[in-house]
Amino acid sequence: MLVLPLLAQVALAADEAAPGFTMVEIWEHSGGIARAVIFTLALMLVAALVVAVERLWYLNGNRKRSMAAAQQVVGPLQKGDIGGALKVVSSEEYKSTYLASVLAAGLKELNTRLDQHGIRAAERAFDKSTAEELSKCRRGMSILATVGSTAPFVGLFGTTFGVINAFQGMAVAGSGLASISAGISEALITTGVGIGVAVLGVWFFNYFNGRTEKVAEELASAHADFIDWAEKAHIAQEETDHGARK
Repeated sequence: MLVLPLLAQVALAADEAAPGFTMVEIWEHSGGIARAVIFTLALMLVAALVVAVERLWYLNGNRKRSMAAAQQVVGPLQKGDIGGALKVVSSEEYKSTYLASVLAAGLKELNTRLDQHGIRAAERAFDKSTAEELSKCRRGMSILATVGSTAPFVGLFGTTFGVINAFQGMAVAGSGLASISAGISEALITTGVGIGVAVLGVWFFNYFNGRTEKVAEELASAHADFIDWAEKAHIAQEETDHGARK
């Protein structure tokens, strides 16, 4: 309710000469708390941008090399060459990608023993590596979530003190627009910056969360294909061994 008299004073004094409202003038008229709030929001924005650029570079490059690794490993897998497939996914070019990492974890177990025990061990290794790779994909997401959820409240913190300064200006200099413009500008600028930073943080978080979900779907599909291939490879080996004993 205290804001209503303030708005009424602004309406009544609208015909008075008001100071400029450029960004520089707003900054010059802002108090120490408002400047600290704006500086904090700027740091939050920079942090969100750094995370977004790093995640974009990581996910784009990782997916591109993962698809290349998938194409290269198909040949050895179709021939039942576990050692050859393991060599492909363990190469320097592909070993840091999420798809090659999970395939390497499973193939290492199968390379030791291609039986039901080896397949179960490969499945557990595949699942563990998948969790690790998804964790890498989500790195920095907590920063984006924090920026998106807290930036408006940081801005409102500055808004509160801006309104207080506006009332102080009215008490000291009277009811003119010039006496309250500095406080109003503080209140509006911190709110606006806080909302803008929060919007970017939420956009970035939702985008990269969606990208991570797509990676999870790709790895789940790869997991199903890998276990299916391992079962078939095991059956083929048993048939070969059985034929050799005859």
